[in-house]
Amino acid sequence: MEPIRLQKYLADAGLCSRRAAEMLIARGEVWVNGSPAKLGQKVVPGEDRVTTGGKAVRATAQPRITLAMHKPRGLVCTNDDPHNPDTVFTVLPREFAKYRFFCAGRLDKDSDGLVILTTDGDLAQRLTHPSNLVTKRYHVVLEKPFPSTRLRQLVKGIVFEGEHLKVERAAIVNAGVDKSGTSLDVHMHHGKKREIRLLFTTLGYDVKRLTRYQIGAFRLKGIPLRAMKQLSTKEIESLFHSPSTPHAELQAVAFTDHSSDEK
Repeated sequence: MEPIRLQKYLADAGLCSRRAAEMLIARGEVWVNGSPAKLGQKVVPGEDRVTTGGKAVRATAQPRITLAMHKPRGLVCTNDDPHNPDTVFTVLPREFAKYRFFCAGRLDKDSDGLVILTTDGDLAQRLTHPSNLVTKRYHVVLEKPFPSTRLRQLVKGIVFEGEHLKVERAAIVNAGVDKSGTSLDVHMHHGKKREIRLLFTTLGYDVKRLTRYQIGAFRLKGIPLRAMKQLSTKEIESLFHSPSTPHAELQAVAFTDHSSDEK
């Protein structure tokens, strides 16, 4: 076989994305034939022995499979968590259980909705890297009504323990006559750990339920709870497309940050 770059070898084996592989190599965590690997190094699949963490990395490339999952509450988005044995990977259909999947954009244990699982490390990197501005849409249900006069504050954001928490767009769904409501439609490009929950809680509004229902132009609609759908090439590309225009009834009580549109 022809030599290939080590980071591609690691990504093809389903270990991580190419960029993450470069970081592993730089930290000295990857070895080739008993010696520390170097950035830019090439290996021959099937001939060179590649290890990381003392474990051999298999040479066989995984097929590129991408699944859209309707995650229920109670499952965590991680490959291995000793405190939470039930993960999104434990409910993989039998035919996919033998492959190593990445979770491209996590949801916390208490949230439900659309999660993308893929064996393609480069795709996972594209979906999660902040520079790609992939829009995620969430339905947020609060314990008490949120006034439309505070929508601007959600988009402007707050500083919590040194972190800037914000959303790109916020709208009240089915607002009352006072233009307040307990259900909101929220858009985000980035997404720090539990950011939406922390943002609302810090403002004095506890989150009752949080559901991600869309990534890019791809919607969760039609995928039953705990079920998965294998995505076509066209559907994968739709993850990077802009979401459809919000419904007219939302626009009257919505606030959007257009600053990213100018970049």
